[in-house]
Amino acid sequence: MALANESHDSLPYIDAEPCPKDRAAAEKFISAELSPDYQSTLHPLIPTVDEPRFSPAIQQELARKANGLPLTDGVDLSRYEAPEPPSKDSHAKDDPSRALDEWRRVLQRAYTSSSHLSIRQENLRLLDESGKNAWLIANSQLEHILRTIEKELVHTREAVETVHKQRKITQETSKGELVGLEETWRRGVGALVDVEVAAETMRMRILDQRRWFAQQSMR
Repeated sequence: MALANESHDSLPYIDAEPCPKDRAAAEKFISAELSPDYQSTLHPLIPTVDEPRFSPAIQQELARKANGLPLTDGVDLSRYEAPEPPSKDSHAKDDPSRALDEWRRVLQRAYTSSSHLSIRQENLRLLDESGKNAWLIANSQLEHILRTIEKELVHTREAVETVHKQRKITQETSKGELVGLEETWRRGVGALVDVEVAAETMRMRILDQRRWFAQQSMR
């Protein structure tokens, strides 16, 4: 959708190229109508863009990238490593609850690591079975999208070229008529000027005659 409906009286295929003086005068008129900050201010009809709202984690990552800092924090992989058994000191007979708590924590970590490895093994199996086909299907879909866009581009270019050809043919066909109308207009303007000059000359003669008759009557 166009931002503004404007009509440009331009006939590039039959109009002569403007001379440097005319071009400078036109650019001067254009510059006079532009605001001083037109290069940094959007057109009033262009909608404003909403400010992005990132989560604190995304803002922290953007700040890190902006400052060029290395990645220090990430996913803690230690929870997926094989847990170490509790130390022998925790098996003291005088503190069995402490040993039980430590074994529970170790067992919980072992469950987490086992679940992670099971899911990873399942993902690797699915990738081995269907990864190649999924990759080929995705590539085929992307190629189809690319071909569709290329066809649209070709059709658009052909439509633009057709418009330019039709515009050129129309202007060149109407060139003789436009030249004739322009010459007729010039002759009409010239004749009008001649009529005005003749009328002014006649008016001056009439005034001179009236002055002469007035002077004769006073004698």
